[in-house]
Amino acid sequence: MIVEGAILDIDGPRAGYVRFRDGRVIEVGKLGTDSTRGRERRIRGIVIPSPVNSHTHLGDAISVREPPPGPVSSLVRPPDGYKFRLLAAASPGAKRRALRGAFERMSHDGVAAVIDFREEGLDGVRLFQEAARGSTVRAVVMGRPLQRPVVRRELDALLSAADGVGLSSALEENIETRTLVARACRARGKRYGLHASEARREPPDSYLHPHPDLLIHLAKATRDDLETVRDAKVAVAVCPRSNALFGRQPDLRSMERLGIPVLLGTDNAMFHAPSIWRELEFAYVATRLRQRPASAEFLARAVLVEPWRWLGDPRAARVAAGMTVPPLVVRLPPDDPAYQVVTRTTEHLILRVAPRSPVRVHR
Repeated sequence: MIVEGAILDIDGPRAGYVRFRDGRVIEVGKLGTDSTRGRERRIRGIVIPSPVNSHTHLGDAISVREPPPGPVSSLVRPPDGYKFRLLAAASPGAKRRALRGAFERMSHDGVAAVIDFREEGLDGVRLFQEAARGSTVRAVVMGRPLQRPVVRRELDALLSAADGVGLSSALEENIETRTLVARACRARGKRYGLHASEARREPPDSYLHPHPDLLIHLAKATRDDLETVRDAKVAVAVCPRSNALFGRQPDLRSMERLGIPVLLGTDNAMFHAPSIWRELEFAYVATRLRQRPASAEFLARAVLVEPWRWLGDPRAARVAAGMTVPPLVVRLPPDDPAYQVVTRTTEHLILRVAPRSPVRVHR
């Protein structure tokens, strides 16, 4: 099969064709130059790398009712927030079923990987990995130790199972905890992530020391703060829909202009379905609502390119023969591919050129 129209990947949007065989890319080139001489089926569309959902709390999927009103701290702050009370009251089986439902939803959306900040210590990480088993979605799990002060034995056990540690924030985790966690992650070749400037502005020194691999939100960060983050060469994951629930938004226009690597995530499953396409469209609309528009191409890269770079797999972000993750075909007009993908993609428009084979759970 040949898809003629456009390609949108790490090299930007461009007209072209992609030839597939047995679900794999075998040829890419300029329109009208393919080697088949019209002997293969042709369709029009846009070929893109498979997306990544770059920040989730999928354990929240256990919630089936509208969360109570109130500040975000009363809902998600450990250890007594609404979310943590729900998690404590739910059985492992119920949590496993909720997580599997979230993985199924992401698989339908064509998501190839998810980066989750998983609560509940080592048991929470193992439950997450068990729920991911057999899914087409690669599970990257950032665990969180339970005990405070952090006990080194628990932290070591957590890092033996997880891909890293994702902490709440510098407001809630003291410098001793953050330093211990960051050093342990570095020693094991794992990632260290931290929420920052979510509900109120925090000085960059508070969350950039020790140096994180990923910051979450920065919804209250100033332009000067963002320049400091840029200079520190730290990637940022943003979640516009969950931020909007509490009357705030990340400054995506400034992040784009400063050249900050931005990733997009759907955040708490208790607030929204983990649909990366809904998140992408909302991000586009929200920047215009604030009269600070970010470009469609920048937003597309936050789903299709920057996450793969952060995961150390940039080959997955380039549509080419031998790419490490099969791409998606979106049945949309190819004339303005970034705009079309960002504002109009749904799972009903995705044509799968590769079978849905389960992937190995990433460790």
